[in-house]
Amino acid sequence: MPSTIREQSRIYRIASIPGDGIGVDITNAAEQVLHKLSSASGSTFEFAFHTFDWSSRNYLERGWYMPPDGIEQLKRFDAIYFGAVGWPDPDVPDHISLWSLILPIRKHLSQYVNVRPTRILPGTTSPLSNCPPSSLDWVIIRENSEGEYSGQGGISHEDTPYATATEVSIFTQVGIERIMRFAFETAKSRPRKKLTMVTKSNAQRHGMVLWDKVFYQVAEEYPEIEIDKMLVDAMTVRMVLNPKSLDTIVATNLHADILSDLAAALSGSIGIAPSSNLDPTRQNPSMFEPIHGSAPDIAGKGVANPVGAFWSAAEMVRWLGEEKAADGLMKAVENVTANGIKTKDLGGDRNTQEVTDAVCAELESVFASS
Repeated sequence: MPSTIREQSRIYRIASIPGDGIGVDITNAAEQVLHKLSSASGSTFEFAFHTFDWSSRNYLERGWYMPPDGIEQLKRFDAIYFGAVGWPDPDVPDHISLWSLILPIRKHLSQYVNVRPTRILPGTTSPLSNCPPSSLDWVIIRENSEGEYSGQGGISHEDTPYATATEVSIFTQVGIERIMRFAFETAKSRPRKKLTMVTKSNAQRHGMVLWDKVFYQVAEEYPEIEIDKMLVDAMTVRMVLNPKSLDTIVATNLHADILSDLAAALSGSIGIAPSSNLDPTRQNPSMFEPIHGSAPDIAGKGVANPVGAFWSAAEMVRWLGEEKAADGLMKAVENVTANGIKTKDLGGDRNTQEVTDAVCAELESVFASS
């Protein structure tokens, strides 16, 4: 007797790390939508989630986030879905949660590219009066392994009046070249074929001068790409006053982190913004997460916006090679926002579960008509 399609399904093994606060809420929502995507699309794939409870609450109880073999455990999965991490000070200072969980994952799994797309979704509006939806469609490429997040430096004479702290930004030829090449390839894949490089080489005269130099070296290999350069402070002005002049953007770890939050706000809400932490070699699993924080003050209240979680999930599905399913998921999300089914941060009155249910229902409609 022939096997059914579902029996022949490929099973994608996903490491799920809900983390803290609303990270738990939106991860639950994303898993629900991904299961519905699999069934509604009639696709030959399914998702098998394994939850890792590496939370700040557990850190307070046991003194660690990941166990010593945590990275090795993650390597056994096809992808990682991450919610959010962060706990109210002074219980767990932010540098503890960040350097004990998400940054080690990025570094040890060689996720040296962070991709943060930004656009205004149907039914949402930008706070900029001069920003119709068609004028804001960006992809920010963030260097994700070195720069200002290298973790180099230290504190001497700690807890004395002479305490001295150094924070060393590391920029390497290899690290810069590989992120620039990824950025140029991204720009090449987009209709406008335009890349803006963000720098601060007027003041940071060593690492960022090398950053600029390598950018122009790599640019010689891509004559079809229109390029320009912006100092990071001037870039904030340009994003606000002339958003349609931008398309693909490449920036350092810190600069892109800040600019992508601004980009999310300009698109309507930080709650809708996704991100992908990629190992382009595919030797390690990549990780997908909304860019918002854990917001523990609203956790469990049903007010968290799950759209960024759904968009991140769509990027994960796309990275796994399921392009049609990813497009269908984004179409469902856009139909829901266009119909005014939104959480409070987008001017709506629906809760997390209501938006999740609406996207699940819309997935049925999207694939029934395709």
